[in-house]
Parts: sequence; C-alpha cells; structure tokens
Amino acid sequence: MVLYTTPFPNSCLSALHAVSWALIFPCYWLTDQLVASFKPTTIEKRQLFCTILSTPIYLALIVAALPFAFLGFLFWSPLQSARRPYIYSRLEDKSSAGGTALLREWKGTGVGKSFCFATANVCLLPDSIARCNNLSNTQARAKEIGQRIRNGAARPQIKIYIDSPTNTSISAASFSSLVSPQGNDSGARTVPGSIKRTASVEYKGDCVRHPSEEAANGPASGDPADGNLEDACIVRIGGDEGGRPPEAEDPAAGNQARNGAGGTPRGQTPNHNQRDGDSGSLGSPSASRESLVKARAGPDGSSSGEPGTNSKLLYKTSVVKKAAARRRRHPDEAFDHEVSAFFPANLDFLCLQEVFDKRAAAKLKEQLHGYFEYVLYDVGVYGCYGCCNFKCLNSGLLFASRYPVMDVAYHCYPNGCSFDALASKGALFLKVQVGSTPQDQRIVGYVACTHLHAPPEDSAIRCQQLDLLQDWLADFRKSTSSSSTANPEELVAFDIVCGDLNFDNCSSDDKLEQQHSLFTRYKDPCRLGPGEEKPWAIGTLLDTNGLHDEDVCTPDNLQKVLESEEGRREYLAFPTSKSPGAGQKGRKDLLKGNGRRIDYILHAEEGLCPDWKAEVEEFSFITQLSGLTDHLPVAMRLMVSAGEEEA
Repeated sequence: MVLYTTPFPNSCLSALHAVSWALIFPCYWLTDQLVASFKPTTIEKRQLFCTILSTPIYLALIVAALPFAFLGFLFWSPLQSARRPYIYSRLEDKSSAGGTALLREWKGTGVGKSFCFATANVCLLPDSIARCNNLSNTQARAKEIGQRIRNGAARPQIKIYIDSPTNTSISAASFSSLVSPQGNDSGARTVPGSIKRTASVEYKGDCVRHPSEEAANGPASGDPADGNLEDACIVRIGGDEGGRPPEAEDPAAGNQARNGAGGTPRGQTPNHNQRDGDSGSLGSPSASRESLVKARAGPDGSSSGEPGTNSKLLYKTSVVKKAAARRRRHPDEAFDHEVSAFFPANLDFLCLQEVFDKRAAAKLKEQLHGYFEYVLYDVGVYGCYGCCNFKCLNSGLLFASRYPVMDVAYHCYPNGCSFDALASKGALFLKVQVGSTPQDQRIVGYVACTHLHAPPEDSAIRCQQLDLLQDWLADFRKSTSSSSTANPEELVAFDIVCGDLNFDNCSSDDKLEQQHSLFTRYKDPCRLGPGEEKPWAIGTLLDTNGLHDEDVCTPDNLQKVLESEEGRREYLAFPTSKSPGAGQKGRKDLLKGNGRRIDYILHAEEGLCPDWKAEVEEFSFITQLSGLTDHLPVAMRLMVSAGEEEA
C-alpha cells in the first residue's frame, strides 16, 4: 500500500491550498485570541482593563481580515474533497534503534518479544476551546508534550538484580518488568522477584557507570548479553550488613547521561513551572532522583559538589515504602501495575487523541521524531462530509511507531452530533511489521486508535460507533491480509485497540457501553466485568479545576497524590451520577471507586498466530504530562511468546 506523505496528490493543489489557508488564517487566529481573552485559566490573573482595551482592536482587525478570509474559504472548501485522510512522515533512522534494524531483532522464536503501547488525550485544541478545560498556550504545550514523551521513552533502562531474599522493594520512577540474570553473568544469583528498573545512570557493583562511558569504553566484563536491551544498565543490590547502602564512586561533574535526541532544550509553558528535581522532562541531571537518591558526602558528612568525590547511594525510607505501594501485584493478577512519573522506556507505539490544531500537530510531530521513526498526523477530513455535515476540525488522532508501517486506513464516524459533529472523529487502523521468521514470513501487528462521541448523554451514539469500529476492524484485517490458511505469509503477533472512548466502567449512565460486544472480542486489563473495575485501576480524567494546583503541578507530585485515596478524590473526575458536579474538590464525603477511566488499551487474545500467546506484562498510569492535559496517559507492555514448537 502506498502511504501518503503529502495532503494532496500534486504540488499544484498543495500550493493552492497553502494560498487559501494563508488568506483564512489571520481572521481565524484573531477570532481565537479574542475569545480566549475572555476565558482565563486558574493560573492566569484576569486583567479586565487589558481585555476591554484589546477587544476593539481585535474586532477592527477581524473586520479588516474578513474579506480575505471569505475569498480564501471559496478556494479552501472545494479543495478538501481532494485532500488525503492523513500525512505519513518518516525520519529515517539508520542507528541500531531504527525501524529496519528492529525488524532483525525478533525471528518469532526463543523466549518471545515484548511490545509497549501508550495512549493519551493531549487536548491540543485551538486556544479558545482548550481554555474550557483550563488549559492554554496550545503551541507551547505541544512542544513540551512531545519533549516529555520523547525523553521518557528514550531514557536508558536499568536492570536491578536484588540479591537479598528479604528486601525486594526499591523506588521505581518508571515502567519495569521481571527479569532474570543471564547465563554468562556469574556474579549474580537468581533471586525470585528480581526486577528491572529504569534510571539515568548505570550502577554496577561498587561503581557508577554512565551510558556515555559504556559507549566509549565498551561493556564491562560480566555484563549480561541481551541483544534486545542494548542500552540496559545493571544494578546489583546485595544484602549488606545493617542494611547499609553500597559504596559508589561518583563520576566527574558534567558527565551526566542526556536523554532524548539531539539534546533539544526543553520548552516552558505557563501551565508548568519546572522545579529542581522535577522529573517531568529528563533533560536535567536531577531527573532520576525519584528512583535512586544520590548525594555527595564529604568526610564530615556534609554534601560536596567536587568531582571524583566518593559518595554513597542514600535511600530514603519513605520513598522505598511508597515504591512498594506504587508497584504491586494483586494475588490473582498475572502482571504488574503502577502509577508512574514517566512514560515507559522503550515505548514502541503511541496513539494520541485531540491533536486538533494543525500547527501544534506539526510541532508535536517534530519532537516525536526524536524517538519515533514513523509518525502519522493531521488525520481526518475537512469541509463538507456527507449530505449536511461540515467538518471544521480533523479527527485529532496521531500515531507514532518505532516499527515500519505497512498499511493504513481511516474512517470517519457518520453519526456525530452537537459540537462533536464539527470534528471528523473516527478511527485510524494500522498494520505494522515487527519482525520476520527464518522462513521469511512477516511478523505483523494491528493497532487501532479511536476517539468516540463526547456528550455523556449520548450512549446510543457511542454504541453505534463501537459497532462501526468492530466492522471496520474486521474489514481492515481482511483487506490487508496476504495470508491464507494453506500458505501463511504473515504471522499476527498482536491486535490492539486504544483511545479515548468517553465512557467509563463504573458510571450507571454508561451501562450500554460497558456491556458492548467489543469487550468480548478484546480484553481490558483493568476490568473485571461490566460495571466492575479491578481494585488497582484508577480514573484517567482529571478534575480541570485543580490542574494547576501546586500539589499536582509536577509529575512527581501528581504521582504521589494519585497513590492515595484522598488525593484521587480531590483531583480525579468521578461519575456524575455519584456527585452533583464534574469535580470532587473540597467534598468531605467518601466516594466509591477510583475515578472515571475513559482512556483504554484493549488487546485481542484470538485471531493471532495459533502457536503464539500474547499476555499483558505491565500496565501503567502515567503522570508525566501533568499540567499539560486533563487526561492521564496509560501504557501497556504486551509479551508475545512462541509455543513450544516455535521455541
């Protein structure tokens, strides 16, 4: 299938569209700014005098720009019938982390392969509309969101082998998974409950090694050999007498590991004031404090900032105790779950919703290309759609992948109404290649990203959209499959559906959606059944009134708040049927449940390669976008393992 790299089939139409939009844009921008001036956020001081003074100026400029906008619209509107439904962007990466190189890592044999998925609603609307959700400065937020996602996903991993049979807790700032020492690592004992963590430096034995040193000097002897974890760092924690931390040699000042691509400086927005120790963006040396607190200790016990000084790894007891609560496994649960301050390391696929603003989408795409080689953005249709619908906004969907994209399809929901009808909300379907077998059979996966109808009273419309989603999923699988039962050219490793479904699994008003047949075909890791959540699952919709409170304005702060029931009652949105308002801030009475979880990642257990099994390994609620959106991103790591015949 040919993937569309430009919005129009030829340069003439593209040029005409650029001219028409240039005529429309001044009027659009001025109107957006005028409306935004009357809707301040909670962190902005409303200056009535400035608003009164600027309003006549805006109105005069809008009147002057209106004739040009009308002329541009006459050209722009009919051009939309020739517009393609998405733009595919590839920034070729020839490194070992590039998409082509990744295909050589897994041959469908051995112990299996894990794939990590994340989804988030980022609320990148025109500024005047975003302020209805207590958010502002869409362009700056887009850049910051891209940087945080990229830095969180691109940071190096650390594997921690815990030799103590009793102490199996350690502070975790991000995603982790169970690992066991490799065969050639004679220095480590196999310990039940060994865990893999992530951090910005490598701790090995009695020394601290940075990834930059590893690249310059090569791996140290005794390192576990793992081709899929080239950037993995090792930490061995022994059972020292008295519980004293191991000695560590501090590296020279300035030799801090820098994450992300090219060291792009972080953007600041009015919505987020970066503080010392804030782990929202990992460009600073203090980004990994939350997982391992490192201090330079002088002879007298005071801190010393001189390079080369011997130091100790100081573990804060309170942090360690909270980490045990942060990452836990229910007795009946087969996978780990956590509230994390970071996007998971080695994130493979990212699905975003509400990337409506085209300029913001371009900025976000540029940032994501620092980690993801393949990005699809500006997805949807504009102008007249159907007999009487006019679409002012696209679908808001964006997809990013480390693996090559093979096929793409987009469908717009035809039954939108009210203000939702102005956007071309729909579903984006993708087929990606993730490997190949020794017999040259392609190993592929399917990912669907969607955003359903928003008004809470329209359950019937959302159920119709779920019906359409299932039909489109089946059609896409059928139309893109090149395999037959007798001659399988492709092996399906996973089938994922994710996005903002705009209903939860605890509201009495959402019973129709909760019982939809989609949940029999696809499994929700956070759900026990219709109307019944797993006890560790929390809501993903934040109370917009508290987005910029000091208690939740940084990823670490929001993470700590969401670990407590009281904090969740304060800052998460709860079902409207259980409370008189959308937010619960200031309420003293106890509320049942953990908030509205409307962002989903579902996976299929059927329709995959018969000899393979796909199981959830980890699930995470992420706070790294605190202050930048009113949703919590969620992430899931799926382990695809071959059967005995393949092994």
